[in-house]
Amino acid sequence: MTGLEILGLVLLILAFIFIGLECLIPGFGAPGIAGAACLIVGIVLSADTWQQAMILSAILAVAMAVFIFVMLRLLHSGKIKSPIVLHEKLDKDSGFISSDDLNYLVGREGVAVTDLRPAGKVSVDDLVLDVISGGPFIEKGASVKITGVSNSSLVVQKICADH
Repeated sequence: MTGLEILGLVLLILAFIFIGLECLIPGFGAPGIAGAACLIVGIVLSADTWQQAMILSAILAVAMAVFIFVMLRLLHSGKIKSPIVLHEKLDKDSGFISSDDLNYLVGREGVAVTDLRPAGKVSVDDLVLDVISGGPFIEKGASVKITGVSNSSLVVQKICADH
């Protein structure tokens, strides 16, 4: 083997490494470009004729397809951690509240901070909340009561003066 053939083989190995990194890193970035460049230069340096280059390209295309398939299977099974998948849990202990947890606000009273036509903001216990009017238009400054939770939104009703 000549020095150029050895360099071509090293570049082909580097191409697989760079393309493997591209599977782990989101987007088409430096590893993908470097892998493609190493693949092309490796084929050119390793092949003596166009026929050899075409055969080598076909063999490498099949090998690359198998390699990418294996990498994606490993990512899917969780044996390799993906940097684009959220692994932390979004639970109440971490400070995250789901829409189901808004039920504790039902029955509380507050004041409309904005006009509710039908959506707007209400101040309840020093909290400014996004709400939806359960009835007609409610003007800013009106007293309201939270009557329920619907589709992750708090529903309010205007409190009548004779209440």
